[in-house]
Order: sequence, then structure tokens, then C-alpha cells
Amino acid sequence: MKRSTSLQLLLIDNLIWVLVALFFVVNAVFTPRFASYRNVVNILYHSAIMSLLVLGQGLVLINGKLDLSIESTLGFAPGIAMLLSMRIAPELVGPGTAILITLLIGAALGWFNGFCIARLKINPLLQTLATMIMIRGILLYIFPFSLFPLDPVYRFAGAGRLPGNIPVAVPLVLVIFLILNIGLQHTPFGRRFVSTGGNPRASYVAGINVDRMTVAAYVIAGVLAAMAGMIAAGRQGSVSNAMGEGMVLLSFAGALMGGASLHGGKGTPLGMLGGALLLGMFSNSLNLLGVGPSLIYASKGALIFLALLLDRSRSRWRSELLHREQMETLAIGS
Repeated sequence: MKRSTSLQLLLIDNLIWVLVALFFVVNAVFTPRFASYRNVVNILYHSAIMSLLVLGQGLVLINGKLDLSIESTLGFAPGIAMLLSMRIAPELVGPGTAILITLLIGAALGWFNGFCIARLKINPLLQTLATMIMIRGILLYIFPFSLFPLDPVYRFAGAGRLPGNIPVAVPLVLVIFLILNIGLQHTPFGRRFVSTGGNPRASYVAGINVDRMTVAAYVIAGVLAAMAGMIAAGRQGSVSNAMGEGMVLLSFAGALMGGASLHGGKGTPLGMLGGALLLGMFSNSLNLLGVGPSLIYASKGALIFLALLLDRSRSRWRSELLHREQMETLAIGS
């Protein structure tokens, strides 16, 4: 393969980081206080929750599925854990145990989705939609009002600060992305996981347990959504029944802009981090420019549309490049 073709493919695969860099430079010039240290930290902090949802959604998309329930899991997992810790059994469930319960509830909800989709062959859209509505309804019933104050230990991930006034959530999320990026790209499990989403039939013939990969994708997404809920609860100092509402569609946008595909088998966690950061910078810049809430809401719809265009365009550009390279190779050979 020619070097120029390799560079173009590299650019297509990392297009999100080009967009992130361009967007940052443009706003640094035209948006007041956008590039200040305080605002950059603020962008990273306020992107932490969405980043975990984007990562969870992206992993499910890589597996060739989708998950609408992660926004409800975000509120449900910390809600049940705090209910046990503060109301039902405070003498048995301390803050440390509550953290573990939060993650276990996220994993259990993910396993339920994965089992129904992989083993019972329920459509992923309908299954996760049913789960989203079901657990949101339970959350609304259990928490008609917010639950507070939360224990400082439980709040630490969302409210703790490091030297330089850096929120604990920022390095925590970055480490999670790094671990999953290494696991997905440099381990046998990761290679099996990606190949299952790209071609499940061929993966099955090759001896990969396709159903197990699907369940694993939903379990990881559930745990990530629960962690996002824990950060959200820590940041606001309470658990409310509205946590996570309206975030699932933006998680699709971030994952697709970050390189995941609706057709499965594509994407990396680091690319999805770029998608989440672009969403965070976009929202932040509109707020700094004084754009009204209605227009911000409309612009989020435009971002989702942009994500769909990028998903389609990336596939077409890659196919055209590879086709041209193949034709040139055949011409030289003849």
C-alpha cells in the first residue's frame, strides 16, 4: 500500500481528533475565555459523565448492537445503592459497599439486556427501550424527591479535587478509557470482541462464543453507566429521578463521531473519547457565547445528524481509497 493511501486512511480513522483540534483553535480565537485553564478543566469535568456513556454506547456499537437503557441505568444504579445505604440498611451498607453495589447493579442490568438479546434473540432496540422505560419508572416511583446528603466517600469520584483544582473524575475517566483501549486493541479478548461485531457469522465459525461477547458488551456498558451515575450523584451531592434523562441520543452521536459504526466492528475507546470531548466543547462554547437553551437543544440534534453523516462518509471514503489502491495495484501488475 502506498504511503499516501496509508496516511489518508490514518486521517480518516482519526478524523475526530482533527475536528477536536480545529474546534478548539477556532473557539480559542473567537470565544472569550474558552482556552483558559479554568475553562479547559471545566470542559473535561463536565464531559466526564457523557464520556462514560459514549464509551459504553460505543462498545455496544462495536459489537453490532445498541443500548438505549444506559441513561436510566445512570440514575437507577446509584439510586438503589443510596436507598440501601441511607434508608433501608444503613448499618449494613456503608459508603464503600454502596459503591460496589452501584457497579453490581449496572452489571446486572447490562447482563439482563445481553442475555435477552443474545440468548432470547430479542431485538436490541426493543429490549433496551423496554429496560429504559421500566427502570426509569421504578426510579420515579422510588424517588419522588431527591435523596441527600450523600456520604463524602461516595461523593469523592464526582466532587473530589486533586492539586491544581483538577476534579478526581477527570483522571479517573481517562484511566478507564486507557485501560479499555489497551484491552480492546492489544488482547485476545479485544480482538474477538471486535471481530464479533464486524462479522458475527464468521466469528462463530472461527469458534468465538458470539453470545458471550454480546453479553460482555452490555455488562461493560452497564458498569460504565453506573460509574457515570456515581460521578453525577457526587457532583450534585444528591440522587434524583431525572439523572441521565436525554443523554442516550448524545451518547450515540459521540460514539459515531469517535469512529464507531452502526454496522459494528469499528471504533476505539480513544476515538470515542474524542467524540465525547467534542460534545463537551460544543456545549461549553455555546454557553460562553450566550446562546439560548432552545437553540442549544436544536444544535444537539444537528450534532446527531452530523454524527450520522460522518459514519456514512467515513465508510464511503475508506471504500473508495481501498478500491483505488486495488485498481492501481492491478494495473501495475498487468
